[in-house]
Amino acid sequence: MSELVDRLADLTAHRDRDVLDVSLVGALCELLAPILVAVHRCLGDEGTERWLTRARMAAGDVAASADGAWTDVEQLPRLDERPAWRDCLRSEVPLSFDGPPATTLFPLATDSGAVGVLELRTELPLLPSERRSVSSILRIYRNFQGLLDYSERDTLTGLLNRKTFDDAFLKLTVPSPNPDAGPMAERRGAIAAPAHYIGVIDIDHFKRVNDNFGHLIGDEVLLLLSRLMRGSFRYHDRLYRFGGEEFVVLLRCADDAGAALAFERLRSNVAQYAFPQVSRITVSVGYTAVHPNDTPSRAFQRADKAVYYAKGNGRDQVRSHAALVAAGLLEDGHQDGDVELF
Repeated sequence: MSELVDRLADLTAHRDRDVLDVSLVGALCELLAPILVAVHRCLGDEGTERWLTRARMAAGDVAASADGAWTDVEQLPRLDERPAWRDCLRSEVPLSFDGPPATTLFPLATDSGAVGVLELRTELPLLPSERRSVSSILRIYRNFQGLLDYSERDTLTGLLNRKTFDDAFLKLTVPSPNPDAGPMAERRGAIAAPAHYIGVIDIDHFKRVNDNFGHLIGDEVLLLLSRLMRGSFRYHDRLYRFGGEEFVVLLRCADDAGAALAFERLRSNVAQYAFPQVSRITVSVGYTAVHPNDTPSRAFQRADKAVYYAKGNGRDQVRSHAALVAAGLLEDGHQDGDVELF
């Protein structure tokens, strides 16, 4: 019992989701000495789901490995390529398979349902007491994930909130000499670490939505926009609601053209979407590359200037801060004249 308590204390000592998954597999390795333990998450919309391994540790490993941060999602296994994982995910009950080795799958649940699978391979089938111990740890894991969601996510949209932005910016943009080291990264076709871009997204004339239709409809617009954002960007892009109608994306992309394409995809998806009662909504987007030694505030300010220019010059468009500066349309410290932005 004391060993289990120690493992739970270690598990809840972190506030980083990536470290939390690594701590989970490490705790189970120490507790059960399995052949392998791994955390697999299901990504993507219905019909396009893929499996991403968040943490994996085999007997004899000194550290956990994972799919690389920049792994091409198309290289990940499809949902149906792992039928046992799929069945565990959908049924939300543990599944066991005789070996050798014996395999036990546990659903990884959140308050909104199962999001992944814990895989345990052992020499012998797990004893009932061992299954209970794993289930207890996973209940603590679920509750702790819920606490992280409560502190890190916007309550309306479920996107990340503003207070998490600075830490994520510094973490994701720190130089790494070998970001995808490890056998899993090689096997999954990891690509070179790309540049980072920040986009600021602002709903055009959102004040009119609240004034004409009420705040409940305004909230529905914000919620639907957050869903369009999830469908327009990739699993490793960070999506934030900064407050009101202002949203931010921290994007990994190879170059400016790729970033422009990603933000234009969102703009087009929003413009074509039929919002209930309101009908048509548009967004203005400004974006900038993250520069070496950048700070979160400096990068955000550049993107914010670009979206301010977009809103003052027609709206429903995507503008690059670098392109505006190169064209002489924007300078550092530039102030636009008075313009009705909402």
